[in-house]
Amino acid sequence: MSEMSFQQPAELVLPPRALEGVRTRRIFAIVLDLVFITIIVGVLFVALAFLGLVTFGLTWLLIPILYPAVALLYNGLTISGWRRATPGMRLMDLEMRLMDGSRTPFINAAAHAVLFYLSWTILTPLVLVVALASRNKRCLHDMLSSVIVTRRSS
Repeated sequence: MSEMSFQQPAELVLPPRALEGVRTRRIFAIVLDLVFITIIVGVLFVALAFLGLVTFGLTWLLIPILYPAVALLYNGLTISGWRRATPGMRLMDLEMRLMDGSRTPFINAAAHAVLFYLSWTILTPLVLVVALASRNKRCLHDMLSSVIVTRRSS
């Protein structure tokens, strides 16, 4: 009978500069990303509105899920991509990784986006307290999706 050993994943060792100003930069990155997502949704909304005329209103059924779907794909695809960050995060010199330092897979990035939007609409005070109390400046949704946001230039 062989014994199975369960190993804890190695935790990422970060230089002190990697977390400098991360909370403030994340706030600005979120605002920028929400602006970018809103622009994308606006363009798609106009396209769906015109397409709805051709399909006798059938594509208008997609309008209610447009913003959440775009936000989920935007976050999931950009964070799991080779740059490891959304455009807003890149402009603010941030990137996201798994806690072992590896690239964030799409499923973790998408889960992070869902947890972010849920936590900010339901648990806002708790999210802020967790981020302020966390040793490595991680928010509640970061902890739940096993990721960390750091400076790119560190």
